[in-house]
Amino acid sequence: MAMAELTSATIKPFSYFQGRCAPSHCRVLPGKGGDTPYLANSLCGFIVKTSARHQLAIAAITIVLCLVITVPLELQRRIVNDALQRHDFHTIGILAVGYFLVAIAQRGIKLAMNVYRSWVSESSTRYLRSTVLGSDRSAGNDWSGSQRGVDISIVLSEADPIGSFVGSSLSEPLLQCGVLASLLVYMTFINSSMALIAVGALTLQMCFVPAMQSAINRRATARILTLRAVSSALNSSPRAVNTPSRQLQMADHVFALNMGIYKIKHLMNFLINGSVHLSMACVLALGGYLVSIGKIDAGSVVACAAGLSKVSDPWGDFVDWFRDLRMTQARYALLRQAELRSKANRIHDVSKRCERRINAGPRGPAHSQID
Repeated sequence: MAMAELTSATIKPFSYFQGRCAPSHCRVLPGKGGDTPYLANSLCGFIVKTSARHQLAIAAITIVLCLVITVPLELQRRIVNDALQRHDFHTIGILAVGYFLVAIAQRGIKLAMNVYRSWVSESSTRYLRSTVLGSDRSAGNDWSGSQRGVDISIVLSEADPIGSFVGSSLSEPLLQCGVLASLLVYMTFINSSMALIAVGALTLQMCFVPAMQSAINRRATARILTLRAVSSALNSSPRAVNTPSRQLQMADHVFALNMGIYKIKHLMNFLINGSVHLSMACVLALGGYLVSIGKIDAGSVVACAAGLSKVSDPWGDFVDWFRDLRMTQARYALLRQAELRSKANRIHDVSKRCERRINAGPRGPAHSQID
């Protein structure tokens, strides 16, 4: 009877957990009622989980910004035409003041949006860090040094770019697409031929940007994996694996990957700028000809040239956003894989500890419970 009571006290309530019997107080599953946060399965799910309502608020601010983007262009056109045709300096002064006020209001809206974005980004970065650090606390001292090296890499380097992307994940493409649409509609209203030149420049860039960006993404993913391997090797104990020659080889590999990324990125920027300047030359040539035959006024040419210069900015920003998206997806996938491996390690460690305690059994009258 005493032995039955001791056994009952020793092996108290068990749960069937991953095919093993584990006491309820040994469970350490993140996101299942515990204190450890957990990551969503995909980058999109992570963005929705951490900032869904804030993304909608930032999107509303972005739409307002897109609606006022062409107002300064129209004011520029009117100022130039009044100066060349009417010589009404009173009207020119009023338009100039209006241009200044609209520009300040536009910058103020963008300032508010950027501050809001930064807050969302930092909140997401803090959540990522708490996830990794919470996993470390749950694991205790059972993780290997290589696993801790991976976690250090995540906390110090990989959480920041992922969190930074969250703030602009929805608003950035919405802003750039809205700006492009507004500018192209305005240029079509002024002169459809000039709008077609702008569309041709964008189409030309679409021929080489996706391929070059894919090459950058492959190198960026390989760089992340190599840096993780370096961090894990520095924290591992076997000297046969962590040799100076091996570390130098990985450092040289990272150098080659970084140089490949820089070369492709700068070449892509060179080609984008070249296509923009080619389209600008075409707009100025066509606009000058149309002005000479009296088809349009000089203010329209100035407004279209200014609009074309603004077209290159959102397109370049959209390319940067697409680059960040692909790289962040790769980073998040690697981070998610690391979290799943860590979770599997914790489950295995808990099961082993509980098995040892069960196999040890009661140790005497003074030990009626598991320590």
